Amino acid sequence: MGVVRAFLRRPGGVIGLTLLLAVVLVAVFAPLIAPADPWEMVGAPFEPPLSPDLPLGSDTLGRDIAAGLAHGARVSLAIGVASTLAALLVGVVVGALAGWFGGLVDDALMRAAELFQTIPGFILAVLLVATLGPSLSHEIAAIAAISWPPLARLTRGEFLRLKGREFVRAAACQGERPLALVLRHILPNAVAPIIVTGSLTVATAILIESALSFLGLGDPNLMSWGYMVGAARTVIRQAWWMSVFPGAAILVTVLAINLVGDALNDALNPRRAGGGRA
Repeated sequence: MGVVRAFLRRPGGVIGLTLLLAVVLVAVFAPLIAPADPWEMVGAPFEPPLSPDLPLGSDTLGRDIAAGLAHGARVSLAIGVASTLAALLVGVVVGALAGWFGGLVDDALMRAAELFQTIPGFILAVLLVATLGPSLSHEIAAIAAISWPPLARLTRGEFLRLKGREFVRAAACQGERPLALVLRHILPNAVAPIIVTGSLTVATAILIESALSFLGLGDPNLMSWGYMVGAARTVIRQAWWMSVFPGAAILVTVLAINLVGDALNDALNPRRAGGGRA
């Protein structure tokens, strides 16, 4: 409860959480908010906003922009969360192994992480999706592949900091096995910065997914915000709403996640939140 109170005392975090909950609700209730299929032509092309039955206008083919935004929220959030969870799984496991064992294991795993970081992340994601083919699973895998090294390095640093602490040594002296030491004593004390970094990784993943879809590397069967912006780039002067509304949705979502991440960082910071576990 102390963390919740610390979080709620930060106006930026409350605003970010409110915006993020609104986006999540739109994604969950997309079929009710916008019953029309986002790929279906429901009106004349280039209908401006506030047109009858088309509150946000239509695109070049007469598809409803509002339906595209609502259903695109599902795709963007799903890819952001799924790729972050995959990156967390790989990054935490690799970082924990490196930090716990040290030595050659640490060197080998960190060199592998550095190998992924030698190539600019977005370029690597483009290469992976272009090679594997544009699909939802390939996008998730590509984004996770470029997102796990920072999480691994963070987890390694936390394990190196915590494994020599007195409470870990005391538990080892009482006969607890290494796995129990990791799961019961080290990982719970390292989870706060991992959660914060993971939340910010979701925002980065949404931006990368949008950029991939903008380049035509998104799943062709799914409507996404990045695809909508990419489809509108040639008619931005003629139909500004086609790119402004999905672009604003990306901006608001990423901003909300970053505000929540910053507030979580402050709330979970032991020096500000009244001390950490020990």
